[in-house]
Amino acid sequence: MIREHPAGFVADDDASRVDLDVVHGFLRTAYWSPGVPRETVARAIANSVVVGVYAPDGAQVAFARATTDRATFAWIADVFVLPSHQGQGLGRFVVETLLDHPELQGLRRTMLATADAHELYRSYGFKDLADPSRFLVIQQSPASLYGAVSNGTAAERA
Repeated sequence: MIREHPAGFVADDDASRVDLDVVHGFLRTAYWSPGVPRETVARAIANSVVVGVYAPDGAQVAFARATTDRATFAWIADVFVLPSHQGQGLGRFVVETLLDHPELQGLRRTMLATADAHELYRSYGFKDLADPSRFLVIQQSPASLYGAVSNGTAAERA
């Protein structure tokens, strides 16, 4: 899936085109993934529906991904536009392209979390959880995951 932006940028869902250095370089300092190892980012890309946005010279300038079963559920994650390219509508471009992806159509639920872009996502139909008390999470600090060789299975931790 390739989509063109009026300013000459191109969105592409080809995971082999993603510049791992650019994506890891941004994510390792992002508030949601501080210190994330390069190997973790590579694995996340390999196991997701991805959209990269590329400047006319071919350099990657934005990214978004969805973790999904491609049937009922998707989680939108790691959405960013490099600071040098913000203010050109590329955030909307990457989000729209990802949400329009054929693998994400007809899902019962698409979710995401954000600290600062609520209005952007509301413009695409995202809403606050109707009943947040139904949702639970297992959450661990990035430091405990990134430094560990293995957390073991749930049965091993019990």
